Amino acid sequence: MSYLRQTGKIMGKMIGAVLLVALVASCSATYRNHGYMPPKEDIDLIEVGKDTRETVASSIGKPGTSGLLAGSGYYYVRSRFKHYLYNAPQEIDREVMAITFNDKGVVENIERFGLQDGRIVVLERRVTDSNIQGVGFLKQLFGSFGRIDVAEQFRGN
Repeated sequence: MSYLRQTGKIMGKMIGAVLLVALVASCSATYRNHGYMPPKEDIDLIEVGKDTRETVASSIGKPGTSGLLAGSGYYYVRSRFKHYLYNAPQEIDREVMAITFNDKGVVENIERFGLQDGRIVVLERRVTDSNIQGVGFLKQLFGSFGRIDVAEQFRGN
């Protein structure tokens, strides 16, 4: 009888320890990465003014997102989300890399953008001339969030 009692106490302690570990583990945050960002070493191999759309696709892969206009550019987007208990996932990091091409399909511009405090931050820029065409699209993409006033839309009519 004492053997069964002692075994029951040990099993009870083991079950309690497992439940405690499960409780602590369920309260910790989990992180998820979404999207694809090529490694910096691979991006550094791309030469502005020399590489083409095909060589970029073969060296770092095609992105999940292309430009809105046919042939405008490649956009690589990577986001990191924090999941904590029952709360909605929170985006804690976002990075966008834009590779734009000229009319002949040659790399014209490579830029990396981050999103800090709701503002676009240029992390890195490699261009052949001073005219940066890809910025307008990204400013429109990130800049219009939260700035639309419905009342202002109907005033003009």
